[in-house]
Amino acid sequence: MTSIETLSGEQLRVEEGSLYPALHRLEEAGLIRGAWTTKDTGRRLRVYDLTARGRKELAKEEPRWTSVASAVQRVLRLA
Repeated sequence: MTSIETLSGEQLRVEEGSLYPALHRLEEAGLIRGAWTTKDTGRRLRVYDLTARGRKELAKEEPRWTSVASAVQRVLRLA
């Protein structure tokens, strides 16, 4: 299970084929920074953090996403 699945209460599932290209695009745009780390089990994994530019972009986009999500909820209530 991915962190996205865990954090969303298993409501969101992201396939590797769409997740990794998106992460690469975000990294190339300077919105996230990736780094390799090793777990206690010896397994290597890549972790990502928002950059300052990424936090700024998120703050700009979050109200728009909230508006879209609210519109979808209104439509579903009327359906």
